[in-house]
Amino acid sequence: MRRIFSLSSLLTNGFFPGRVSNKYLINAIRPYSEESSSPKPPGLLLHYRKLVERGRLQHDPYQEKVALALENLIGRLEQYEQEMEEYHIKLAEWEKQRENERRRLLMEEAELKQRGDLWDSVNKRRSQLLERWVFRRKSEDIEPGVGKWVSYLNREKKLDSLVGRRPTAPPAPKGLYIYGNVGSGKTMLMDMFYSATDGIVKHRQRFHFHEAMLKINEAMHKLWKNQVEEKSLQSSISSWIMNLPFDMKAKEWLAAEERYKQEVQMKNILPAVADKFLVDRQAGEKGASILCFDEIQTVDVFAIVALSGILNRLLSTGTVLVATSNRAPKDLNQDGMQREIFLKLVKKLEEHCEIILIGSEIDYRRLIAQRSIDKVHYFWPLDGTALKEFEKRWSQVINEVGGKVTSATVPVMFGRTLEVPQSCNGVARFTFEYLCGRPVGAADYIAVAKNYHTVFISDIPIMSMQNRDKARRFITLIDELYNHHCRLFCSAATSVDDLFQGTEEGTLFDLESFQFETETEGSKLRRNVLAEGSVSSGGAPVGIKSMLSGQEEMFAFRRAVSRLIEMQTPLYLEGVRFLHPYFGSSL
Repeated sequence: MRRIFSLSSLLTNGFFPGRVSNKYLINAIRPYSEESSSPKPPGLLLHYRKLVERGRLQHDPYQEKVALALENLIGRLEQYEQEMEEYHIKLAEWEKQRENERRRLLMEEAELKQRGDLWDSVNKRRSQLLERWVFRRKSEDIEPGVGKWVSYLNREKKLDSLVGRRPTAPPAPKGLYIYGNVGSGKTMLMDMFYSATDGIVKHRQRFHFHEAMLKINEAMHKLWKNQVEEKSLQSSISSWIMNLPFDMKAKEWLAAEERYKQEVQMKNILPAVADKFLVDRQAGEKGASILCFDEIQTVDVFAIVALSGILNRLLSTGTVLVATSNRAPKDLNQDGMQREIFLKLVKKLEEHCEIILIGSEIDYRRLIAQRSIDKVHYFWPLDGTALKEFEKRWSQVINEVGGKVTSATVPVMFGRTLEVPQSCNGVARFTFEYLCGRPVGAADYIAVAKNYHTVFISDIPIMSMQNRDKARRFITLIDELYNHHCRLFCSAATSVDDLFQGTEEGTLFDLESFQFETETEGSKLRRNVLAEGSVSSGGAPVGIKSMLSGQEEMFAFRRAVSRLIEMQTPLYLEGVRFLHPYFGSSL
C-alpha cells in the first residue's frame, strides 16, 4: 500500500535546508519537506509533484493548480523584494524631510505668535468667519477644535507642496485567496508557500483567524491605553519644544498642536495597528512583506470592520496576501452585516488577490487516517473500559516525561493567567467543563497550546443547541491545539463523528466567534463598533451576535471533526516533537 503523508504532517527532513528557528516553529505550522541533503529546495510545484510520486500525497488537480499559482508568485517576489527595499529607502527619506519641514513651519508660526502678528491676523479672520457662522448657526453649536483642524489641514497642504506627497509603492504582485471544502489542502499549500519564501522576503507573518483577531484587539488596546496616558500628561512638553527659544506661551501652543496631530492620527486606529503590528519590520530592515492568513471569516461586525481596515491598509501599502477560507470573498458575509464596509473589503481582495477554488470534495485528512495504522488517542464512550484505557495512557505519558504532577499557572494575553489543575513537563490535563464550561476563550486556548505539547481532556459530552456555548469553545480549543501541533488525548461520550448534533430546538450558531464573547475577555478585547463602521475608543463590551447560516455551521463542525481525526494519525503525532513550540529551544 502506498503511504500518503498527512496534510499537516511533519517532514523531518525539511522543505528548506537546516534547522528551523523557534519563531518558525510557532508560525509556519506544517511544512512539507524535501531531504535536507538537497543544497537548494526545488520549486514549489516540482516539490508537490515529487510528494505525489513518492506516495506522500494523493494527486489532486485543484491542488496542483494552486501549487503552480503559488510558484509563479514566488518567482515574482524576488524582484519585488528589491523594488520594495528601494521604495522604503525613499519613504524613510521623505518621512524625515517632511517631519523636519513640519517642525520648521510650526516654529515659524510660533515665532509669529510670540510677536503677536499671528494673533492679530487670526483674530481678524476669526471675527469674519464667526460673523458668517453665527448667521447660519447659533454660537453654542460651533464645533470645538475647528480652528486646530483648519490649521492642521493647511499645514499638511503646505507640506505637500514643499516636500511632495508620499512616495508611491511599486505595484505588488497579486496574492492568492484560496477557498474550498474542509480537508482539501488549503492550509497545507499555504504553509508550503510560507516555507518556500524563507530567505526571499524578510518580513513574513502567518496567522490563523483566532490569533489574528486577538492580536488586533491587543494592539488596539495598547494604542488606546497610550492615548489615555498621553492625555493625562497635558502639561508635558516634548524636549525638542522645550529647547526652542520661545516663551512658555508659544511652547504651550506648539505642544497643543503636536497633541492635536496625534489625536488626528489616533482616529485612524486600524491603519496604525496594521503599520505597527501585522507588518513586523525590524529596525533598519526594509523590503517586501507577506501575510499568510488561515481561515478568513466574517463572523460578526467587529471582524468585518477590523479585517476591512487592516487588510485595506496592508494591501494598499504593498503587502502580498495569501489567504485561505471556506468561502469565496463575496460569500463570506451571508447575513449582510455592515454591507457597505464588507463590499469594500471584497473589492480590495479581488483587486489584490487571484481567487482560486480548491474544488475537491475529498477530505484528505479522513483519507489519510483510513490508510494509517491507528494509534488510539480518542476513547469513547464514557464507560469503564474506555475510561480505564484513558487513565492508562495518562500514566504512561507521565512516566515518559518524568517529574511530579502539580498545578501550574500560565500567562495569557492582557496580563491574565490561567490555572492548570494538572501539569507535568509540557503535559497538562483538564476536564471538558474546566476548559469549555467557563468564560474562557481563544486567548486561553492559545496559552495552553503554546505551553503544553500534550493535552488530556476528559468527559467530553455530546454537543447540541442545549450547550452551544460549550460547543463554540470546544471548536476554538481544537483549532488552537491543531494550529500549534499539540498531541491530544480525549475521553468522550460518543465517537468523533457524532459529537456535534442538532436538536429539535435548531442547530448551533456561529461556532467560530466565541473567542470574543467571553465575560473575562469581553471588557478588554471588545470595542464599540459604530453604525458607520468606525471603531470608538470606549471600553464597554458590545453584545454582537452573528446569525450565520446552517451551511457555515457545517463548515465549523466538519473542520473540527476532520482535525480531531487527523490528530490521531501516526504522521501527525510524529510531527509534535519537531513542530510544537515547546521543543523549539532543543532543535
